[in-house]
Amino acid sequence: MNELPENRTLSRQIGQTLIGRTVTEVFNATSPHKFTFWYGDPLNYSKLLTGRRIEASESYGMYVDILFDNHTGLSTGDGTILRYGTAEMSVPKNYQLLLALDDNGFLALTVAMFGFIAAYDGTYDEKYYQLSRNSISPLSDEFNENYFDELFAKSKPNLSAKLFLAAEQRIPGLGNGTLQDILFNARVHPKRKLSSLSDAEKESMFHSVKSTLKEMTAKGGRDTEGDLFGNKGGYKTILSKNTVGGPCPVCGSVIVKEAYGGGTIYFCPTCQKI
Repeated sequence: MNELPENRTLSRQIGQTLIGRTVTEVFNATSPHKFTFWYGDPLNYSKLLTGRRIEASESYGMYVDILFDNHTGLSTGDGTILRYGTAEMSVPKNYQLLLALDDNGFLALTVAMFGFIAAYDGTYDEKYYQLSRNSISPLSDEFNENYFDELFAKSKPNLSAKLFLAAEQRIPGLGNGTLQDILFNARVHPKRKLSSLSDAEKESMFHSVKSTLKEMTAKGGRDTEGDLFGNKGGYKTILSKNTVGGPCPVCGSVIVKEAYGGGTIYFCPTCQKI
């Protein structure tokens, strides 16, 4: 599922590829998905978006915005996948929304497990979008050690390291995917309680949030996720579905996968002791 590094990459690619393109036609879902969460009635999206020209793209945490003229926007979040296709490419059979463009290309939106799609005129006032938009990005200078300490102090001592990083959108855009390498680089087990962490471990977590997300973003996202053109990101994950069962690159122990906290965790049992 796309997180902050992938969404930054998508926004950059949209800005490089689609600025100036006009939507010529809007097609509704060929494959309805019950866990696609729409803003308003998707049957009205054609009226909102047809004839609109793409002017910019932005990204806030878990969301990607495509901004059109006439104060119109299209926002996607969580498990919504965006793919651009040229005139030479076949339109996918299954999608939740498809925009035909004036270069005879298209932008297809599909949803994996669950996802958000919002077309709107004016302001998108959904709670989690506004939280993501107005929070401090971990890629910014404002996200410093004092800010991280404040997040830490406001959290329950028995909260696990995984849930501290990824739950309740404390750090918008940081989810269950990116946290795996963040915690590995900090040498902190995902199940460790906040109360058990030393000052040095807490500091290590902070620096790992900053450096790991920065590297993931600079390399165009993780190798487990696709970009606007369907290419995998250039960041090679240490702990993911791609590496589970293989050797830890530091100590050689077998990388472990477990269900925990409403999702999956990966860890090295030697480098990240519980």
